[in-house]
Order: sequence, then structure tokens, then C-alpha cells
Amino acid sequence: MGGSIFSLENITALITLTAMELVLGIDNIVFIAVVTSKLPEKSQGLARRIGLGMALVFRIALLSLLFIMTHFTKPLVTILGHGFSLRDVILISGGLFLITKATHEIHAKIEGVKVKEKTKAKVISSFRAAVIQIAIIDIVFSFDSIITAIGMARHIVVMVLAVIIAVIFMMFFSGLVSNFIERHPTLKMLALSFLLLIGVALVADGFGKHIDREYIYFAMGFSVFVEWLNIKAQTRKQEG
Repeated sequence: MGGSIFSLENITALITLTAMELVLGIDNIVFIAVVTSKLPEKSQGLARRIGLGMALVFRIALLSLLFIMTHFTKPLVTILGHGFSLRDVILISGGLFLITKATHEIHAKIEGVKVKEKTKAKVISSFRAAVIQIAIIDIVFSFDSIITAIGMARHIVVMVLAVIIAVIFMMFFSGLVSNFIERHPTLKMLALSFLLLIGVALVADGFGKHIDREYIYFAMGFSVFVEWLNIKAQTRKQEG
């Protein structure tokens, strides 16, 4: 289970996972801004909080279900002498999902591919419709973050806390988070690179080759430190 909830590993996982949830949730924040913009200004905040609150319940339920399923370790099938359990199937499938999604997103950003945003044309201005749309789109966007949580943390409480903190930030500080990422788009690319790393770790776990999460945390932390230095250097250059 990953030891005490207050262990250094769990605290590191909580901070790292929360940051990942926020950065990966930028697309969700953009969609929410589009949906709520059709509502009266006084209703926008309430619609955003209700929709995200509904989606939060679903996220926690799905996260708990997948976490429980990862404890089914009895082999279901044997391939080339290696037994694969339900846990292994979930980890491998989740890892491949993260690798595929991250590769697709990185390709789109580097090649400048613009995704057709058909959903924007279907935005309905009623309060109820806006709340439902926010909840549904957050559920759709939640799968990668849920798989990421399972890949990064061992303690279910850490996973749930990271999701709750990220959603709360999205409820009240979506504008600030979105503006910061817009000013520093390399952070989104960095997060996608982390998804590839986590995806590989999950696939390796599924094949019985465990990779200590401390190595992943170190790689992430070092990358973020380097990016912070780049941002500071760029800021000083602009000021000068």
C-alpha cells in the first residue's frame, strides 16, 4: 500500500500527481470556459463547480474500482510461460493507453495539427445543459489522469487526495492555471513526456518488471527544475 500516508514517498507522489493532474487538465479547463461562456456571468461559476463536483464523484468511484482490480493477482492466462493476471492486464492496457495518448498529443503539438472542435458548435446555453456537458467532458478527460494516478502512487488515499485537490483548483483557479500554461506551453509538453514515462513503467509492471517510482519522481523533479531555470532565464531576457 506504500507505507504510512505521511511517508516521504507518498507526500512526493501527492505533490507530483496533483501537479500532473492540473497540467493535464488544461484541455478540460478550456472546454469548461467555452461551455460556461454561453451562460449569464453570474451563473458561470456555479455551473462550473456543480459540473466538476459531479465529475469528481465519478472519478473517485472509477479510481477506487480500478485500484481494487489491480489487486487481483491470480493468473488468468499464460503466454510464453508467463502468467498474466487481471492486474497485469489493467496495467499493460493502461500503460499502452497513456503511451498512445501522449504520442498523439505530442505529434499534434509539434506538427501543428488542429483538432476539429465539433463540441464547441453543440454548446447549449441552458444552465442544466451546461452542467451536464461539463460533467460528461470531465469524465471523458479523466481516464488518462486516473491511469496516471494508478501508475504514480501506491496508496489509494494519495490518489484520491490528488484528484480532489486538482478538481478544487479547477473549480476556483481555472483561469489562473490556464493563463500560466498558456504563457509557458512547454510545461504541457513536459507533462506529456511524463505520461510516456509513466506508461512505460505501467507496461513494465504488467510484464513483471517493476520500476521503482523513486526513479520516476527524480526524473520528473529534475526536468521541472531545468524548465524552471529556462523560464527564469526567459523572463530575465524579456525584462532586459
